[in-house]
Amino acid sequence: MSEVLDPVKESLDVNPVIYKMEQYDHEQVVFCQDEATGLKAIIAIHNTTLGPALGGTRMWMYDNEMQALNDVLRLSRGMTFKASISGLNLGGGKAVIIGDSYTQKSEALFRRFGKFVNSLGGKYITAEDVGISPKEMEFVSMETKHVSGLPESMGGSGDPSPVTAYGVYMGMKAAAKRQWGTDSLSGKKVLVQGVGHVGQTLVDYLSKENAQIILCDINQDRVNEMAAKYGATVVDNEDVFSADMDIYAPCALGATLNNDSIPQLKAEIVAGAANNQLADENVHGKMLQERGILYAPDFLINAGGLINVYREVAGISREKAMEQAENIYNTTLGIFETASAENITTHEAAMEIAKRRIEAVAKLKTSL
Repeated sequence: MSEVLDPVKESLDVNPVIYKMEQYDHEQVVFCQDEATGLKAIIAIHNTTLGPALGGTRMWMYDNEMQALNDVLRLSRGMTFKASISGLNLGGGKAVIIGDSYTQKSEALFRRFGKFVNSLGGKYITAEDVGISPKEMEFVSMETKHVSGLPESMGGSGDPSPVTAYGVYMGMKAAAKRQWGTDSLSGKKVLVQGVGHVGQTLVDYLSKENAQIILCDINQDRVNEMAAKYGATVVDNEDVFSADMDIYAPCALGATLNNDSIPQLKAEIVAGAANNQLADENVHGKMLQERGILYAPDFLINAGGLINVYREVAGISREKAMEQAENIYNTTLGIFETASAENITTHEAAMEIAKRRIEAVAKLKTSL
């Protein structure tokens, strides 16, 4: 999740924020601070070519503000390509609140954050993410209409986690089809790292297909409870990458695929829900490919949650959203074929397709 700035650029005559915006090609970054509520937040809007920027708000105790900035910039950029490759008329945005999600939440803090979201006039639509529950989104919605993922009782689309998990499951099955000739996961050893809302639902799908489930989570009580429920094996965090597995499913924070982990990884497939799984997308996608590990691009297969909240914006049914999530299977197979035909990584293939759509729409808009 952390990223070190180029020390050459960290000089008095170069603004590190503007430099990072240029590096990732962001449109706008908004810094939010309110002493009365203790709010410290950053909203990043990456690209609005296809529509308003939609992306969740994450609450996390970052080591410092620069780490928070790096995270929100990478996450918002990923949302742009996630929306594009999924065929949604949305741009990419994200927000982070710097704080402890267990001890620092309050109605006042989230309502103040809602005012900041509202000040953007609909350019950014927020939703829940790591450390945030539907209740906090209700507080945000008291101050702005630009919020999605609200409870169904309030006319929203509800918890996006089940749809996210379903899309990841479809992407995983597509990867199995490509790698082994069958999309059956029966008997396959699948290590799920992170058993939050999405991870738990994914485990349920895997259990119903008789996969051999291996679990890892920083919350020991939760992982033990899940292991007992599904008859799963538990591994410690330090043993994740050396564990005997067929499929690695990262479902927590990003950047777990890096110079240290990839050489240890025993899996033949990587397919999970975490965002920004590649620590460096220009390096680590190639490393996986060279080791013969098939990577299902994260921003493609974890798009189910975005699809679910998009139905609030577009006014489509839950059934239609589930159909779109199911189609991740076919899209993923197509990405694998493109990567093979063009001799590029699966990440590069997915990025090319996503960028192509954005560029086409941008060109259309300038010609009108």
